Amino acid sequence: MERVRMLVVEPWGSAPVARLGEWLSEAGADLDVVRPPEIPAPSALEECSALVVMGGRMGALDDAEHPWLAAVRALLSAAVSRQLPTLGICLGAQLLAAATGGRVAPIKKGPEVGTLLVAKRDVATEDPLLGPLPLTPDVLQFHHDEVVRLPPSARLLASSPACENQIFRVGTCAYGLQGHIETTPDIVQDWVRTAAPETVRAARPGQLEPEHLERFHTELAETWQPVAERFVRLAAIPPEQRRGTRALPMA
Repeated sequence: MERVRMLVVEPWGSAPVARLGEWLSEAGADLDVVRPPEIPAPSALEECSALVVMGGRMGALDDAEHPWLAAVRALLSAAVSRQLPTLGICLGAQLLAAATGGRVAPIKKGPEVGTLLVAKRDVATEDPLLGPLPLTPDVLQFHHDEVVRLPPSARLLASSPACENQIFRVGTCAYGLQGHIETTPDIVQDWVRTAAPETVRAARPGQLEPEHLERFHTELAETWQPVAERFVRLAAIPPEQRRGTRALPMA
C-alpha cells in the first residue's frame, strides 16, 4: 500500500495527536500538522487522503475568543461533502457535529472525566472502522460539552451512561469520537494539573493516578491502534470506491 497524506489539526497545543499520530505513521500515513490560527482553506483537502481534528479546551462554538474555529468547521464540512475519511477527537467530534447540522451543549450532569467504557451499538458491527472493536472499549474522557443532537446524516455507533453520542459517523466515512484514544499518561497528568478542581473531582477515585494511567494506556493501545491502522487503509481506498465500504483492503 502506498503512503497516504493526512491533514491533522491540533486546536490546542496541550492536546497533540501524540500516540494516534505514531500509529497512523506506522500504518503508512504522512501527517501535515497545523495549529491555529493557521488553518488552511478547504481547498487544501484536494491534496490529502484524510482529515484528523484533535481536542481542545475551548468550546466548539467559541468563535468570539477563537475566530479560527469557523475555519476548522469549514474544513470538516468540506471533508464530509467530499466523502474524505475524517476523524474528530473530543472537540474535533463536537466540531464535526456542529459543522454538519448537529448541536453541542454543556453536559447537564457535569463533566465526564476518567478512564471509562463506552458501549458499541449493534449497528457498529457492520462499520468498516469500528466493527472489530470490543463491545465495551475503553477511552479516556475529559470534557464538559457533548453532542446533544447528531447531524441528520449521522449514525450513532457507541454510547456511555453520561453522554449518549459517544461515537458516531457522519455520511460515509467521517467519524466523531467524544473520548480520547491518543493520550499518554503525561498528557493526562498535564490536563489534571491545569484543570479546574471540580473537573478533576468528576473522575472516580484513583482513575487519574499515574500507576493506573500507565496500565490503562497499555490496554488503550491494544484496542485502538488497530483502529488507526484501519483508518489508514480506509484513506487509501480510491474515492470512487469508498461509498458503502464495509470491507477494507488488507494491509
